[in-house]
Amino acid sequence: MEERSVNIIVLNWNQKDLSLKCISSIEKTTYKNKHIVFVDNGSNDGSCESVQRLHPDVEIIELENNLGYARGNNFGFNSISNKSKYTIFLNNDTYVDPCFIEPLIDELESNSLSIQSVPKIFYAKENDRVWYAGGSISFILSQIRHIGIRSKNSEKYNKRLEVDYATGCCFCIRSDDFVKFGMFDENYKMYCEDVDLSLKIRKNGGQIVYIPNSKVWHHVSMSLGGVSSFSKWRKKQLSILKLILEHGNILFFPISIVFYVINALLSFLFIGILKITKKK
Repeated sequence: MEERSVNIIVLNWNQKDLSLKCISSIEKTTYKNKHIVFVDNGSNDGSCESVQRLHPDVEIIELENNLGYARGNNFGFNSISNKSKYTIFLNNDTYVDPCFIEPLIDELESNSLSIQSVPKIFYAKENDRVWYAGGSISFILSQIRHIGIRSKNSEKYNKRLEVDYATGCCFCIRSDDFVKFGMFDENYKMYCEDVDLSLKIRKNGGQIVYIPNSKVWHHVSMSLGGVSSFSKWRKKQLSILKLILEHGNILFFPISIVFYVINALLSFLFIGILKITKKK
């Protein structure tokens, strides 16, 4: 069977070494009909020059400023010279299994209702510990969580599963569908733009499918610049609130807001404790 074309978009901001490792792992994949697109969000660490020198076949899209995740990926997608049937969005702070592409595309080829296919994702520093084995949402409890997060890999995470959302760390989608469902909402400045896209897909009858045979490893938190901060906390909480207001059930808004406040305060307290611990 002829391999369908796929563009793999890797968004970078001042993480040259991680991006080079990510691109190297993609180039070693067994899928032949692929095109790597490196979108640089205004880096000043020589990222573009290094990619151009070491990976001359990679298409480079260089932005003047850091547009963030949603705008950067949208701009990259719209600027690609070679359009493809499929697009994979992949964080630059990842590395991939040599066979990670085929299972993602096979799912979309075999099931017209499947709009996003998403791999099993592990922690890079503990490569047998799960970071994502599906996504679950409870608007009543104001919770968005990765299934299996921090768990040791086991058989229960090896089953194909329809899930609530695909993580923006890595997912595959038909290029036409990405446009059809509005691409990433650029009003989400940080966090939840991936969840928003999946929710729009599911509201229109599409499925988000977790594919455990596809494997990726993620340097968690690196793509946001490392240690959690109150600034990131604020942006994340505003994004979650926007998500609740746009996608939640109006009948449960009062309960959702109560749990939203509780969760926000607990996460704020956690960040404070983390900062105090690091100072010691």
